This record gives sequence, C-alpha cells and structure tokens, in this order.
Amino acid sequence: MTFLLLSLSLPSLPDLPAITRTDALWWAAFLVQLLAIPGTLLPVLPGLALLPLGALLWVWAVGWAAGWPVLALALVILLLGWGADALGVVLGAARMQATRWAYLGAGVGLVVGLLGLLPALPFGGPLIGALVGPLLGASVGELLTAPTSLGPFGLLRLKRSLLVGLAVVAGMLVSRLASFLLALVGVVGFLVLSLRPLG
Repeated sequence: MTFLLLSLSLPSLPDLPAITRTDALWWAAFLVQLLAIPGTLLPVLPGLALLPLGALLWVWAVGWAAGWPVLALALVILLLGWGADALGVVLGAARMQATRWAYLGAGVGLVVGLLGLLPALPFGGPLIGALVGPLLGASVGELLTAPTSLGPFGLLRLKRSLLVGLAVVAGMLVSRLASFLLALVGVVGFLVLSLRPLG
C-alpha cells in the first residue's frame, strides 16, 4: 500500500530521446580520440595511433563521403607524430655525434625500462623506466664503442657517454611533447570536422 502511494506522488520524468547509432558511434570515436592524449605520455597506451581508430569509427557511422576529412586529418597527424619521434631521437644524439650503438642501446634500454626490468628502480615503473632505460642504454652503448681518440675507459669517455644518453632522453622528451600537442590538434580537429553539418 505504501509503495502504491509513493509511486502516485512522484512526478513523471520526461521521455528522453533515444540515442541513435550515429550518436553512439560519435561518442565512441570521441572517447577513443581522447585516449590518444594521455597515450602520447604514457607508454602503455598507443598514443597517436588511436586517432585514426577513432576516425574509422566516425567513418563507419556517417559513411566515407562525410567522414573522410576526419580520417585524413588523423592519418596526417599520425605521420607527423612518427616523424617527430624519429627526429627527436635522431637529432638529439646526432648533435653529440653518437655512435650507432648509442641508438641501439637506447632502444634496448627503452624496452627494458618499459618492462620494469631495471633493478635500481623500485618505484615509478614503466614511466620512469621509459626515461632511465634509454639514458642508461645509450650511455652504455656509447661508452663501449666511443671513438678511441677519447682514450681508454676513463673520465672523458664516461662524460661523453652520459652526455649522449642525456641528448637521447632530451630528444625523446621533445618528441613526446610534440606528440602531445599533435594529439590535442587531432581531438580538436575531430570535434570541428565531425560536428559540422553533414548535409
């Protein structure tokens, strides 16, 4: 009896419009695109590769004729991000005239750091490992193969190898910043292009 009286006294809620398939796919595409922003900073997410994935969801929702600009923008931004990553690492170490073993060491160090295999890092996990791993890898690679004109293993070689390692990490940080900004441009571009009238 109390339930019946209670239900009679509640005002009725207005009928909410049903969400369409296009609206649901727009929200899914937007959320995927939003994940690209933290993905440029966190090594566990794919980053800029999420932009074309979200764009493909939008193309699926509205068709090729209306959705291709979003996909084209996402692909251009992905290519620019890959270029920024390559230039960041290469130019950072090239300025120091690093050996190719420094590049290889940085790559191995990045994988080791991301997997959390650095024993001296009890905290930070993959985030800190993504910075410390390439630094150590490039430094060790450069230390072992530095030009013999620097003499035997000594202070001069150690200093040079640490500078090369720092240059590699600085290049990586600059490329991460560039990728972050590109992800922001991609999400804003998605909003601008997908919210315009489709007619």
